Amino acid sequence: MATVAFRATSISDVEGISSASERIKGFIEKSHPDRIVFDFERVKFFSSQVLGLLLDIRAKLQTYNGDVVISAINPQLHRVFRITNLDKVFKFFPDKESAFRAESEN
Repeated sequence: MATVAFRATSISDVEGISSASERIKGFIEKSHPDRIVFDFERVKFFSSQVLGLLLDIRAKLQTYNGDVVISAINPQLHRVFRITNLDKVFKFFPDKESAFRAESEN
């Protein structure tokens, strides 16, 4: 299992998102993690490209029977997932610790 923790409160830089995507895909190729936790604790805003990144990473992980989970997302951002029906695609946890516990219980 691995964690991607966003440090910025706003994630909208197209180049930054693309660069992060490439780094995460490289990590997946080398490590084949069974789960990546995306920690949104500090994030207050993100562009739609972040949804694309999450879906892209999820597709890549599924190649290795892996999964993407999301932790500590604020209610307004979680609403974006509900509106787009992506709340049915990803698992959500109130914090990264509970995401890790859920993994160890499987």
